[in-house]
Amino acid sequence: MSTNKKIYLAGPFFSPEQITRLDQIATLLAKNPTVATENIFRPNEHSYSDAEFGTFEWQTATFGFDIRQIDQADLVVAVLDYQTELGQFEPDSGTMWECGYAFAHNKPVILVRYKDDLPINLMLSGSATAIFNGEADLANLATYDFNTLQTKYVATKIF
Repeated sequence: MSTNKKIYLAGPFFSPEQITRLDQIATLLAKNPTVATENIFRPNEHSYSDAEFGTFEWQTATFGFDIRQIDQADLVVAVLDYQTELGQFEPDSGTMWECGYAFAHNKPVILVRYKDDLPINLMLSGSATAIFNGEADLANLATYDFNTLQTKYVATKIF
């Protein structure tokens, strides 16, 4: 019997453009009947507030909480677009780390990115169960079966 999946939505959230991309992906996932909409975890919406940002207490609490959320999730959906509005296309280092952690703990990793004409790092590409590449393809997140997790790759260059 299949159940709706709990998703950890990884991706940078340091600018309005980055938050907009996460919002758009969350909206697509929420439309998907195989996703537990109430269980899409977004780290930027669960900030630790008992200590000042950047302090050791804040760092320790934030890191531990986010790791527990990946552990409790069924899979990770990772937005690779980072500072594309600045002409920089390397994914966010924290997002890449979350993908590696998930993969090492046998969690499926779904990669998504808006910019479809760029190479993907070999280690990220190799860890992906599915890749949604480019704005037109991202719409398929609303219908992808997260219960069967069919392998979905795209023809792209790697680096």
